[in-house]
Amino acid sequence: MLPYRDADLAGWPVKNAELAPHYRAVTAFTGLAGQRDDLAELFPLYCDEPHPLRGSRQADLFLGKLNRHRESLRAAGWRFGRSRLAVRAAATPAGGGCQHCGLCMSGCPYSCIFNAADTVRQLQTRPGFTYQRDAIVTTLRETVGGVEIQGFDRRTRAPLAVPAGRVYLASGVIPTAQILLRSQGDYDQPLRLRDSQYFLFPLLLARRTAGLPAEALHTLSQVFLELNDPAVSPHTIHLQVYSYSDIIHQAVRQTLGPLKALAPLLVERMLVFQGYLHSDESATITMTLQRKANGAGDVLQLQAKAHPETRPRIQKLLRALLRQSHRLGGLVLPPMLQVPQPGRGFHSGGSLPMRTAPGKFESDILGRPQGWSRVHVVDASVLPSIPATTITFSVMANAHRIGWETADP
Repeated sequence: MLPYRDADLAGWPVKNAELAPHYRAVTAFTGLAGQRDDLAELFPLYCDEPHPLRGSRQADLFLGKLNRHRESLRAAGWRFGRSRLAVRAAATPAGGGCQHCGLCMSGCPYSCIFNAADTVRQLQTRPGFTYQRDAIVTTLRETVGGVEIQGFDRRTRAPLAVPAGRVYLASGVIPTAQILLRSQGDYDQPLRLRDSQYFLFPLLLARRTAGLPAEALHTLSQVFLELNDPAVSPHTIHLQVYSYSDIIHQAVRQTLGPLKALAPLLVERMLVFQGYLHSDESATITMTLQRKANGAGDVLQLQAKAHPETRPRIQKLLRALLRQSHRLGGLVLPPMLQVPQPGRGFHSGGSLPMRTAPGKFESDILGRPQGWSRVHVVDASVLPSIPATTITFSVMANAHRIGWETADP
């Protein structure tokens, strides 16, 4: 739940001044687990009463070390603080607060992690709202004063044609592209999907923390680190830090193979860093809708193209972390760096970027692709670029802005 910075929004027709009230509207229904710290200088909380989660002992050890060297780290371009999460940390009328049961990655048994399904259930109590299950949307067609949503029922395969005054399309960047390209008859016309490159590496702490399997803790990201250093990148680099979890423990066991008995000793000193780069330094993915050879339907072909700056930026980041080893209280392990395939981090979008004067395969500031007047794309497809910080918060805020500005009286 970390917003975007104007410094990373070059080419955007919408800036934080326009998004700010909508960030605030999002935190009002998702909740925000976090606290006021140095991150707020660059990334406002947009929440009057954030409730912090209890940090793990490993995370507290790490943050304590960072705070002792706060001024030196700031001078080197680093900002850090507790992670910000869409988690109900304290009891509210919606339910109890986080129990620190350690099952976050498996699915919270107490429903403390925000889930959009809960929002749908709340909407179903409102007059005029209908949720239609099993509807597969294939195309959209604008009519006089409205839009027809075309598709079929997933169970019966019966055709569907739903009239609407306005459509907000948020199918996820790949299905959204497929629906619009098919609706426009734009076969063999490539769309360029932007990606924020995801990468992983461990940090080995100088001090061990014993008894981790018995600790009551949450297993989502514990700490955020942000680097703004032009010598490393012209953009913010975002790092999420994870402490002990069963998943990390099992991964270490598998990596060690015949030495898996040493895994408990290793995880007592290990933090896992999950990083993201700006899309300007990351691979792109070309999406092309093609008719099937037998004439029975179509398929969206995806092809990734690497960016030459991706690995050099990550290597510069690792060197910057190595220079701060004594202030981090541990040593990063570059040989254990993992750079997964493009798209693996699920921070992708920008295939129909918002522009002040949109051209072909671009959209206006209300998310309307060129040629459409009552269809608004409100998922990540319309983001002009993908900054490194967490994507969903900004996608939700931008969707809320478009809905607010286009709501019929």
